[in-house]
Amino acid sequence: FFSFFVGRILRVAMLALCSVASLAFSGAGVRSPLASRQAVQMVSLDSLPGGSIEIPGNKDAKPWDPLGLAKLNDLPTEDGRPSANPSVAWLREAELKHGRICMLGVVGMIVQQFVRLGGPYYDSPNPIEAAMKTPASAFGQIIIFCGIVEFVLNNGKMTMDDMFADGRAPGDLGFDPLKLGKDPAKRADLELKELKNGRLAMLGFSGLLHQAFISGKPVLEPLSAIDSY
Repeated sequence: FFSFFVGRILRVAMLALCSVASLAFSGAGVRSPLASRQAVQMVSLDSLPGGSIEIPGNKDAKPWDPLGLAKLNDLPTEDGRPSANPSVAWLREAELKHGRICMLGVVGMIVQQFVRLGGPYYDSPNPIEAAMKTPASAFGQIIIFCGIVEFVLNNGKMTMDDMFADGRAPGDLGFDPLKLGKDPAKRADLELKELKNGRLAMLGFSGLLHQAFISGKPVLEPLSAIDSY
């Protein structure tokens, strides 16, 4: 049953992604002009919030990148064409998006234990069991919705080559209804806090998910038995 479920999810996901990708590439070549790629390359890790290890009193902290991922885009190619490796801007946007999703996911996994929609598909307090009972069409709707949001907010620029060609900062989708980013100093502080909380949420979500797999219980239920250990 699990393999059948995963198979259905993957099929829906691939169809949704292919649909969005076809829209993104319609009327344009796969590779943008070299100038667009060069504009993306100008973003460096040390110019982004959270790129360096914070050491009190040390203002000359170097970027923390032990695997050298930020340098992949600078590697030369045999034919002299622009590198197809991910840029620093693309990697940072991916990190921010994963962090945002995991912050929502952690909250959702906890709230789900106490508040549920009910019905045959949405009545389980266990996140793993709830995911297994959710129809594949529901997951497909989520993926399609995310694809549409990406396409609209990026003005149709969906490739790594042109996504930041207009100078857009990684993670900046232009969504700030509360105007929290009007003050540049406050904005920089909030950007760093978002990044840190997102990194912590990615670890937390992974931990809660594995705990639910191993224990087979809702994420907070093991706390009630902590005295028995």
